[in-house]
Amino acid sequence: MGLQSCSLKLSPFSILSRIPITFLPLSRHFNYRRPPPLIVRALSSAAAPSPDENKVVKGPQWKAAIDFKWIRDNKEAVAANIKNRKSNANLDLVIQLYDKLLNVQKEVERLRAERNIVANKMKGKLEPSERQKFIEEGKNLKEGLVALEEDLLKLTDELQQEAQCVPNVTHPDVPAGGEDCSVVRKVVGKPREFSFSVKDHVQLGKDLDLFDFDAAAEVSGSKFYYLKNEAVMLEMGLVNWAVSEVMKKGFTPLTTPEIVRSSVVEKCGFQPRGTNTQVYSIEGTDQCLIGTAEIPVGGIHMDSILAESSLPLKYVAFSHCFRTEAGAAGAATRGLYRVHQFSKVEMFILCRPEESDSFHKELIEIEEDLFLSLGLHFKTIDMATEDLGAPAYRKFDIEAWMPGLGRYGEISSASNCTDYQSRRLGIRYRPESSSPTKKGTTQFVHTLNATACAVPRMIVCLLENFQQEDGSVTIPEPLRPFMGGIKVIAPKHKSVYV
Repeated sequence: MGLQSCSLKLSPFSILSRIPITFLPLSRHFNYRRPPPLIVRALSSAAAPSPDENKVVKGPQWKAAIDFKWIRDNKEAVAANIKNRKSNANLDLVIQLYDKLLNVQKEVERLRAERNIVANKMKGKLEPSERQKFIEEGKNLKEGLVALEEDLLKLTDELQQEAQCVPNVTHPDVPAGGEDCSVVRKVVGKPREFSFSVKDHVQLGKDLDLFDFDAAAEVSGSKFYYLKNEAVMLEMGLVNWAVSEVMKKGFTPLTTPEIVRSSVVEKCGFQPRGTNTQVYSIEGTDQCLIGTAEIPVGGIHMDSILAESSLPLKYVAFSHCFRTEAGAAGAATRGLYRVHQFSKVEMFILCRPEESDSFHKELIEIEEDLFLSLGLHFKTIDMATEDLGAPAYRKFDIEAWMPGLGRYGEISSASNCTDYQSRRLGIRYRPESSSPTKKGTTQFVHTLNATACAVPRMIVCLLENFQQEDGSVTIPEPLRPFMGGIKVIAPKHKSVYV
């Protein structure tokens, strides 16, 4: 389904309450190996917002601090990375534009120097004819300089547009290839054996009066839904349980804006108006609905220099998420598995570069502990290069067994984006004076994100894995305090219609 960016008018809404719950210790696994560090050359600069917040302004609105020299000097490695990721970035054009920009910069500097020489010569006593000669020469130099500076601005915009398509570098241990080449790093539990015929979550929801897809389709369109009765309690319980558990690990809770500027979406590595975009754009504005809280949380420290002592910054954010699901034809689309709007709890970390691998490991451990505590059977997968997405240096997905669907389904992912997003968002930190780094310099932070709880997928897992022969569903013990003590969802045997 080849959708372009969609247009709508919608107001964001958020709900979140906090209830404490018990602590579950972390486990240790995975060995990470760091690659050589990237060279940091430039600082990012973002355009100031327009006085009219909703005015759409065409053309490049921000510049990423991309190390063009490093890209040119490591052309073969960058080309291989682009190929392995099946990226559409045009490396040859990026290098061609960069070389051309350098040549124009040199010519601009030469003309500026000549203009200064002429200006200095005019300071002394001169014959009228000689002064006129210098005036004409200065005028010609100025006209030539104006034309070159216009060319320089145009080249800079073209270079930014092309270079922003170049994906992040890839961890050396990431398997190369498509999704089939991804490697299972860990398996937890085993599929439950049933002594009765298993239902999928759609049938269970119908029997237990938990969903209404038909009414939602009439009101909003396909891939929307109403949650009803205990399903509402289950959603709220999952959100509060996930936030409470992650807060115990030192994360600061947030609710976020659910409408953001298109530029922030782009800086996080998403294409709000590209082909098969997953982003809903709001017509007549420069704003979009978020597809994940990663976007507004990433923007919270945009264009900032952080104190090293403040790092790491750890956030756990609740938001509603909106996705077009363009290009999803052929994938599982039944019921709650793939929808346009859903609730999600997202983890986000900003840290020093040397710490990002260890925090990536920590995020994966938190995800695994959450799902283990609910009694789910799942596997942790080191995703292959073609499935990383432009920002990710390395990504691990967790897929849980969904017996009603008869297969594994993704319920979370955890990505280390290194400095890819921070170079675009302009988030740096200043090392302490005791740091071996040269005093006064700044470095880009590394950013990481991970899913704590994607509510619809979790509801699918819980209903299908904990269904009983009598048609009821048992609620896992950790969730019960967050659902008013509900232990079982049982059939209701009545209808509101006559």
